Amino acid sequence: MAKKEAVNIEEFLNRPEVKSVTGNVNPELLERRNYMPPVCDVFKNPYTTLKNVEEYSFDIDREANKQLPSLVNNKVQSICSVDSPDELFKEKFSRHRNIGIVFSGGPAPGGHNVIAGLFDAAKKVNPKTKIYGFLLGPDGIIENTTIELTKELVDRHRNIGGFSMIKTGRTKIDTEDKMRLSRETCKELALDALVIVGGDDSNTNAAFLAQELADDGVQVIGVPKTIDGDIQVRDRNGKVLCAMSFGFHTAARAFSKEISNLCTDSSSDVKYWHICKVMGRVASHLAFEVALQTHANMTLIGEDLADYIDEERIKKAEQNNTIDYTAFGMTLRHLSRMICDGITRRAAVGKNYGVLVIPEGVLEFINEIQIFITKLNVIIVEYNQMHDKSFHAEFLLLEDKLDYLRRLARQSREEGCISVWNTRDDDLFNDMPDFFQEGLLTERDSHGNFQFSLVETDKIIMGLVKDYLNFLKEKGIYKIGIQESYYIQTLKAEDLDPDFFGPILFKNYGKTEYLLVKESIISIKTLRQALSNARALKKKEEIPDAIQKIFKKSVPNLKTQTHFYGYDGRGSDPSCFDCNYTYNLGLTVFSLIANGATGQMAAIKNLELDFSEWEPIGIPIAPLMHLEERGGKLSLVIEKSVVDINSTSFKTVKALREKWLAATPGEDHYRSPGPIRFTGKSEEDRPITLLLNALANGRIEI
Repeated sequence: MAKKEAVNIEEFLNRPEVKSVTGNVNPELLERRNYMPPVCDVFKNPYTTLKNVEEYSFDIDREANKQLPSLVNNKVQSICSVDSPDELFKEKFSRHRNIGIVFSGGPAPGGHNVIAGLFDAAKKVNPKTKIYGFLLGPDGIIENTTIELTKELVDRHRNIGGFSMIKTGRTKIDTEDKMRLSRETCKELALDALVIVGGDDSNTNAAFLAQELADDGVQVIGVPKTIDGDIQVRDRNGKVLCAMSFGFHTAARAFSKEISNLCTDSSSDVKYWHICKVMGRVASHLAFEVALQTHANMTLIGEDLADYIDEERIKKAEQNNTIDYTAFGMTLRHLSRMICDGITRRAAVGKNYGVLVIPEGVLEFINEIQIFITKLNVIIVEYNQMHDKSFHAEFLLLEDKLDYLRRLARQSREEGCISVWNTRDDDLFNDMPDFFQEGLLTERDSHGNFQFSLVETDKIIMGLVKDYLNFLKEKGIYKIGIQESYYIQTLKAEDLDPDFFGPILFKNYGKTEYLLVKESIISIKTLRQALSNARALKKKEEIPDAIQKIFKKSVPNLKTQTHFYGYDGRGSDPSCFDCNYTYNLGLTVFSLIANGATGQMAAIKNLELDFSEWEPIGIPIAPLMHLEERGGKLSLVIEKSVVDINSTSFKTVKALREKWLAATPGEDHYRSPGPIRFTGKSEEDRPITLLLNALANGRIEI
């Protein structure tokens, strides 16, 4: 065999075809960069104007009226085209502007297209307009760290995921000093407008900045961003103005594809339960959409659990002429029993495997846990304010934190005073596992929110599940069903009579396709007793191998694999839906700025309908705000939108739960959503959640 000549690696790496294969740019990326999203009809005209829409109204919080007087009477504004504008209008619309834009909070697919839409619209009407990107989030505003966005930079990031063009951060502009520095930055850059792309907290920030900067002539526009999907805007009569924040569809699709792969793995290897925790700090929208996309065997929806009522407890209390308040709301114990029931029922038909989806913030909907979170939030905030120190820096170890809580409980008992933390709280808290205590006492985020992503929710729930399954196993209730044909084949292979042994071994012999070993048979010893009692086995005779084989196959061994879906999905390249959505949001932002709006949130109405029916609008932020407990104190914020359990989409999922559990003989009903593609006629063009609600309202046909 001829000896191969050694390759000169430097020459090899310089070959054009090798550079192409190993370079950062691939055909998919080029296709994405070159894709030009369609624009809403109103933007096909070079000039637009705003029209107040009086049909929408809001219940305005008194505190919003007090703190945001310049903005609280803003109206919903629709964007309309101007066919024959006069010269004065053209001059005002097209004047040179300096516009700043900042990303705030976690990344969401599509953010770069907000910039691209704003950049294209602004430069089209006046090439001299400058767009500044604030670096690393709101810190960039406070510290005046910016870059001027160029066509080359924007083009490089079109239709690409992440916020890498200007990065992001979580700082809040929530003090007089930060506000002063922000005002100085706006003056130094001679900004006409500031655009804040973020979630509920960031858009709340946008409203306060709009109020503070109004006298300086700086307009502030918000853009709804969060993969959690918890920015959904309705007016006081329930009319939908913003059905979904951008990034949600892409993240849900990314998670769904991965979880669908686990469904395939689970039904192939038939020995694992895959426990999938899905991001969503407060609302379960992502888990809900994943359920529709994948048909996972079980999906917990926090909002549904919060609405739970234990009818059996209520009836029992009525019989005793009492009221059982514990019958209202889900407990961790009962939640674990519900999961066990599903696992046990699937095992009974030979399916000791499956996929369970858990929303990251499910614990927020468990009454006993929510009470602890609220109390601990207050304790931490009060300590920080009273001692001018960080609670978590002062008490580094779990034992130190627990000791402080014990002192509070002891003080409450000895002094007989009303305290946030009492002896009963302390006793219940100390009954929890160490890792759960550590999780509940973890450091809050920069907004004072409890960080559910740092708590091993799946470990907490599955720990309870495994404990109860072991109990059911000892009781002979949790067993794997044996297929009748397999049983018959196995016994006949040893010349044993299946019909003789069947009634001895199984409680349902001859009645169903899957046979369940009797509850009294839970070990080799009890198996021998059952055979002996039925005179199928002599005193010192060995149990036939075939019988032992069948018994061992009936004994379940729960094996779990845990997965967390969050950061991977929010870093995904956007779907076509999010590319189109965010680009038109960017165009909407410029239209609002060019027409003098401030304190408005750019939005697209009718997202659930075909693209041709999308309507760009501006939504007033101030009327959306109300007082809410954040970080242990009341703050004026935008209300988060949770899953509506009265919606058609939720009722659909509820009606299909039993089918998707598939606790019957036969195939599972898993759905494969496929990968996020950028082309192809079969590509999904909107979230299933929105599609179902639109179909129910008779607004679309497919």
